[in-house]
Amino acid sequence: MAHWLMKSEPDEASIDDLVAAPHQTLPWTGVRNYQARNFMRDAMRPGDGVLFYHSSCAEPGIAGLARIAGGLAPDPTQFDPASPYFDPKSTREAPRWLQIDVALERKTRLLTLAEMRDAPELATMRVLQRGNRLSITPVSDDEWRAVLRRLGR
Repeated sequence: MAHWLMKSEPDEASIDDLVAAPHQTLPWTGVRNYQARNFMRDAMRPGDGVLFYHSSCAEPGIAGLARIAGGLAPDPTQFDPASPYFDPKSTREAPRWLQIDVALERKTRLLTLAEMRDAPELATMRVLQRGNRLSITPVSDDEWRAVLRRLGR
């Protein structure tokens, strides 16, 4: 089983939205980076662990644990001209962008970005590297266990 950190802006999809979603599952839409898309397409599998990370907010950090639930499919937002994720070059016959379903494991206390930066055992996490802008990054087994320890699990 692999592990992932998936960033979401809370005003778009928060951990509370995931808690309130039908079957506590949301489609992860709006990914517009080829490397992040390729992680979804080529590497993510149902059952993989997810660190649900709130980004671009007053206090960024890990807000919960989730898992990949499957459901890899074309992202419908790429076809919607009213969506900020519309891609006029993408077609239904040859979609560029994908979505994958993410299911809640549990909401946690917020493990803040500052707290993560202060943890030597998390120093290798891609989310903490300078210039990292990817919304989906792999998490090593050691990093996963360190985050769980910090969350008291």
